[in-house]
Amino acid sequence: MADYDKRRTAMVDTQVRPSDVTKFPIIQAMLTVPRELFVPDDLREAAYVGENLDLGGGRVLLEPRTFAKMLDGLDVGPSDLVLDVGCGYGYSTAVLSRLADFVVGVEDDADRAAEAQGLLSERGIDNAGIVEGPLAEGWRDSAPYDVILLEGGAETVPATLTDQLKEGGRIAAVFMEGGLGTVRIGYNIDGSVTWRYAFNAAAPVLAGFERQETFAF
Repeated sequence: MADYDKRRTAMVDTQVRPSDVTKFPIIQAMLTVPRELFVPDDLREAAYVGENLDLGGGRVLLEPRTFAKMLDGLDVGPSDLVLDVGCGYGYSTAVLSRLADFVVGVEDDADRAAEAQGLLSERGIDNAGIVEGPLAEGWRDSAPYDVILLEGGAETVPATLTDQLKEGGRIAAVFMEGGLGTVRIGYNIDGSVTWRYAFNAAAPVLAGFERQETFAF
C-alpha cells in the first residue's frame, strides 16, 4: 500500500518549498488535499511526480511546482471568488477552496465534470462547484471574479474570459510559444489586463486558447 501522506509531504518539501513558495495557506492546502484521489486510478502511483500528469485528450494536471507558484503569484485571499478554468478532476479546485471564499471550476468534459463534483462532495467541500462548458467561455453566471486561473497552456487569452475579471482582479496563464512557455500574471487595471512575467513553465494549450490564424491579402 502506497504511503500517500509521505509522498504528499515529500512533494511539498522537494518541489514546492524549494520553488520559493512559502505562504503558509498554500503549503497547508497542498499538504492537506489528497492529490492521488483527483486523478484516474491508473495514475495514482504517479500523482506526486514533478511533472505534468497526462489526463488524456491534450489535458494535464499541472506539476505541483507550476501550480504552487501560480497560486503564489495570484495571492488568493479568503474573501476571493475564483474561477478555475480546466479544473480536470477537481484537484486544483479543492486546493483553491482552502484559500478562497468560493471557487467555480469549469470543465468541458461532461464525465470529468461530474466526477470532479462527486470528489468535492465526498470530501465535504461546500465552497466550490464544478460547471460544464467551453473553457474559453469561463462562467458568466458567477462573474466577476477576483481571480482566474488557467489549468493549462494558452497561446492567447480571449476577452470572453478576461471580461469576467473584477477591477483589480488577477489572472494567471501559461503562455506557450512553440514548446516554450512562460507563466504570466495579468492585472485588470481600468478595464484592461496588463500581463507580467512570473516564471518559466510549459503545458499543452487548452481548447479555445489557440492563436487564431490571420490571413493577409
